[in-house]
Amino acid sequence: MVLKLRVPDMACGACRDAIIQAIQAVDTRATVSADLATKELEIDTQAAAADIRSAIRQAGYTPQ
Repeated sequence: MVLKLRVPDMACGACRDAIIQAIQAVDTRATVSADLATKELEIDTQAAAADIRSAIRQAGYTPQ
């Protein structure tokens, strides 16, 4: 499943890396593309959307 999320508090490369690491902790096979300019993520994952959102929140960010 491809999940598209906006993360308004993803401000820099370190933020992006922390979010990707949190997502891949839930699904090691997930592929994530992040656009810092638009603050959007595109996540190809087999994990539930709720689990992905929860992982991003636990990393300290606010997925929308």
